[in-house]
Amino acid sequence: MVNGSVLKQAIISGANNICSQCDRINDLNIFPVPDGDTGTNMSMTISAAVTALEALDSKATVGEVAKATASAMLRGARGNSGVILSLLFRGFAKGLEGKEEASAKDFVKALGLGVDAAYKAVMKPTEGTILTVAREAFEESAKVVKRISDPAQIFEYICEAAEDSLNRTPELLPVLKKAGVVDAGGKGLLVIFEGMLSVIRDGKVIENTGKEINENTESEDAFRSAAAEFDEVINFTYCTEFIVGRDAEIATPVEDLRAYLETIGDCVVVVDDEEIIKVHVHTEDPGNALQKGLGYGQLLTVKVENMKQQHENAKAENNKKKAKKLKPQEPTEEMGFVAVAAGDGLEALFKDLGCNTVVSGGQTMNPSTDDIYAAVMATPAKTVFVLPNNKNIIMAAEQTAKIVEDREVVILPTKTIPQGITAMLAFDPDSDAVINRGAMRDAFRTVSTGQVTFAARDSEFGMKKIKEGDIIALDNGKLTVSEKTPLKALMKLAKNMIDKDSTFVTLIYGEGISDADAEEALAMLEEKYGNDVDINLVNGGQPVYYYILGIEKEQ
Repeated sequence: MVNGSVLKQAIISGANNICSQCDRINDLNIFPVPDGDTGTNMSMTISAAVTALEALDSKATVGEVAKATASAMLRGARGNSGVILSLLFRGFAKGLEGKEEASAKDFVKALGLGVDAAYKAVMKPTEGTILTVAREAFEESAKVVKRISDPAQIFEYICEAAEDSLNRTPELLPVLKKAGVVDAGGKGLLVIFEGMLSVIRDGKVIENTGKEINENTESEDAFRSAAAEFDEVINFTYCTEFIVGRDAEIATPVEDLRAYLETIGDCVVVVDDEEIIKVHVHTEDPGNALQKGLGYGQLLTVKVENMKQQHENAKAENNKKKAKKLKPQEPTEEMGFVAVAAGDGLEALFKDLGCNTVVSGGQTMNPSTDDIYAAVMATPAKTVFVLPNNKNIIMAAEQTAKIVEDREVVILPTKTIPQGITAMLAFDPDSDAVINRGAMRDAFRTVSTGQVTFAARDSEFGMKKIKEGDIIALDNGKLTVSEKTPLKALMKLAKNMIDKDSTFVTLIYGEGISDADAEEALAMLEEKYGNDVDINLVNGGQPVYYYILGIEKEQ
């Protein structure tokens, strides 16, 4: 049997293992477009659980360890691979709920529950991915668990089955076979399982030999440490952060905790779900804040920092980029909007279109479930529409909808910035949420998106070899153009995408394009297509993409 202490160390070992191999897993990504790489997303997701686990009592049961892990991973989930990973561990929490120790059968059952949850969360599951690796590891271990009672043995079998499944992923996804690699998400899952096996079988925690995975990231925007969160004038000395494991028998509203904290300090953020309450407050009385938190359950983690002492050391960093503090708002309006976008211009544009909150993120920097949750809670509306504007952010947004209780969250599955813009333009303030949901969905589905960027790695698509640094263009996500300059790539892309049914074109230029270059691109497009379509130029300031082309067609 495996007790809570062993499971705790096993999960930490799994996190260390994938952090150490993060870059190797990122290198398995076959598409040359700069991406929020799989290894990074999975590492950040499971690393979110490590702090919570280290704060657990040494006598915590396997059920308690699994529950703390699942709650932290859900909030830290990034990208599709990170969300799927968090769902697999949520299955562990359900399968081990209430258990002091775990048997071989318990582990297999828990893995099965996680696989079921992960498949249900994906609209159209693609085989040859992390889903396949997890499912086949479960199915193979389920066949033998009746004759294996040792948890170490069954976990070893799970790892072997996962590795066999991973090695077959190129047969299921031709693009993997052509590139000569296995699936990155499946590899990440195997690496985590191998790290866990090292503890369960050998009693050895694998050390983290990689970089700190949350270094220079924004995984905790709403709960950033005092060193980067204060203003020039510090009204209160102590930045106090803590997590409370909720006591199910305590019915006191969390709003009471928030209201109390606002009487003893400022910068109050309280985020909760059915399992935990996460608190941040600046105050002169951290003891009083902690005592109030104890009225809701047990303290799982506590951090108190003297901001005045840290002020001078962190001042330079704070001047580079001040953290954006999102405070929860009461849902007083009927409808509100949250959009995900990167770039000052795009942020301003979405706010001009009516978005209450814009979450910084997109390609290469997928916001976590917690980031989106904080934005939703900062939007004072009874119905909050969320526009992810990136296919790799949709799943994290969908998880947010499941943990918000005091307002309805509607995910509009926009995959690109132009789709998000068109959706906002279709909003009718005189119609209700149901009508707007349908109208906005219908509108953004008519939008085609072109993107001009650079190749992040050597690759090969079709008969063409792509070199790292080449300028490439994508037609609705499909690589179609490789050129020497962004302008040439843009013009080829426009030729492929603009046709007789096109009515409106939006050209968004990014941080790597000067105003003069953008005006030249606009002039060339207007000269060629201006008689047939309206063309609008937007300074998006977005990273990664030199140009984003949005094309609307007649409905």
